[in-house]
Amino acid sequence: MPVLLIADDHPLFRAALRGAAVDAAPDTRVCEADTFETVLGTLEARSDIDLVLLDLHMPGNHGLAGLAAIRAQFPAVAVALVSANEDPQVIRRALDHGAAGYIPKSAGLEEMRQAIRSVLACEQWLPPALRGPVQRAGSLPQDRDLAGRLASLTAQQFRVLALVAQGLLNKQIADRLDVQERTVKAHLSAIFEKLGARNRTHAGVILRELEIGDPARRLER
Repeated sequence: MPVLLIADDHPLFRAALRGAAVDAAPDTRVCEADTFETVLGTLEARSDIDLVLLDLHMPGNHGLAGLAAIRAQFPAVAVALVSANEDPQVIRRALDHGAAGYIPKSAGLEEMRQAIRSVLACEQWLPPALRGPVQRAGSLPQDRDLAGRLASLTAQQFRVLALVAQGLLNKQIADRLDVQERTVKAHLSAIFEKLGARNRTHAGVILRELEIGDPARRLER
């Protein structure tokens, strides 16, 4: 019985995805989250989640950083991104950073069902209309390199990196993660080596390269 986490801050779109999921796989159990913090908390609390449908720009998520965080901390969980952004280069980047699929918010219910069925079957899914443009967009060498470097981090190292990118100091990170400050320093040394970062500022900049603006969302607001 597959377990799916729908992560989106729009209740109506969560309802649409829930309906598509139940239609696609009637025995699917569905849980929901409206912030990225809730996504991570749910994944920490539940080891049975098979797939996350992740809004690219939900509160607390910054483009592909959320995808990278889930892939680093919960590598057994598949992630399909959901977004109004249909830029082929953005989609190509998402796939290069480990997305199992990409579902445009313009997709109809049948396409959503197909996407969920495919990803639950361990297949990569893109909408037919975007497959050609995404293939032509090609991978960026820097994305392939960054994806490999981020994948080399342990789950705790990624947590430290994410907090560094938020501007927290070592003591604040230690308090947040309930570890010793010397442990944070040890993680930072490993992070710098794996990412090829000169210092904590540079490490934060590297992670923020995953941020993606969403013009459509800015217009909505």
